[in-house]
Amino acid sequence: MQLFEKGPGFKSGLKDLPKHLNGNTISSGLVSTIFGCTGPCLVTIAAANTAGFTLADTVTWVFGIYVFGGLLGTILALYYKQPISGAYSIPGATLMGAALAGYTFNEAAGAFIIAGVIVLIIGVTGLIRKIMKVLPLEIVMAMVAGAMLKFGTGIVTATKADWLTCGAAVLAFLLFPKISKKIPGVLAALVVGVVVALLRGQFAGDMGAISFIGPRIVAPAFNGKLILACSIPLAALVMGAENAQAMGVLRATGYDVPYNAMTVASGIGGIVSGLFGAHNANIAGPMTAICASDEAGEKEGRYVASVVNGITFALFGVVAVYAISFVSFIPSGLVSVLAGLAMINVLINCLKSGFSSGRFKIGAFAALCVGLSGISILNIGCAFWALVVGVVVSLIIEPQDFKAAKE
Repeated sequence: MQLFEKGPGFKSGLKDLPKHLNGNTISSGLVSTIFGCTGPCLVTIAAANTAGFTLADTVTWVFGIYVFGGLLGTILALYYKQPISGAYSIPGATLMGAALAGYTFNEAAGAFIIAGVIVLIIGVTGLIRKIMKVLPLEIVMAMVAGAMLKFGTGIVTATKADWLTCGAAVLAFLLFPKISKKIPGVLAALVVGVVVALLRGQFAGDMGAISFIGPRIVAPAFNGKLILACSIPLAALVMGAENAQAMGVLRATGYDVPYNAMTVASGIGGIVSGLFGAHNANIAGPMTAICASDEAGEKEGRYVASVVNGITFALFGVVAVYAISFVSFIPSGLVSVLAGLAMINVLINCLKSGFSSGRFKIGAFAALCVGLSGISILNIGCAFWALVVGVVVSLIIEPQDFKAAKE
């Protein structure tokens, strides 16, 4: 078994980079960065606050997930010339808030490293390819739609709560692309939304009062209870949600997915980021979906969007303390709207891929419902259980679809 699938290589990826560096790839890369650096960053900050960690702890956590997540995506995108973006598990960040309460930051680092080791073992043994072969694309995409649909509904609820600021952002998203297609709708929404928030006094904080805090390597401490409560669920989320989403999107777009390499890289990313007190840096589902979409331009050049995303992600992590302060100053309702706007096309494509083939319809619907429910069982989030329920339902009701898929 080949540990890493062979790709075109870095030389080819770098050579063709200037040719595909255009408005489509740059805007898609920036849109995915905006998505990943707004709502998800706030989720991580909230988790750190809930766990009782200091600002210095939070800074090194954010540094780890963004810098190593960005490097991970950049390396894989260049080597395979595919829109593979790296980041971290957003549901995993949500899980961490409650799971880490009462534990030290060093124990958290130890649990994160163990999660990376688990993912690495799955990748090295090649089990991920076998898992993906029995995991229908329709169910994966329906799971993605269900787990992420809250971003769409967030546009409505946040705009109702703050119709002026959020409404201005939505209007900018709708109107600016009509004026100039070179201006991404989400970027226009961010700029207009922040300006309106500033004028209304909603952008609270003084960036001038923030002093630089650098990242640090954290000596891990291993706690058996935390490993059970944190490491195993986190590893399951990385493979069953993030990697599955990214792999499913790439499969649907017609790429020859490097299953082993993506899983092994996610394991290594988890171990390295864990040394900085950060949970898994891994292949990112939503960001890969944005960079792999039609908006990123021609198929053979979409990998450049992930390169742009990776570089800007890493830069965001380097200036983590300023980024944390800036993002935390943005009104939460506006962040919800921006996240939802960034996910519109992704959600539409997921729903289309989940139900257009006519196969695994009941299983896909079950996955959609479980993902939408937001349930958590055994400290494992809804994305993982959506996959499990969807596959089980299809095995019971639609076994003929599994046979047809093998033919």
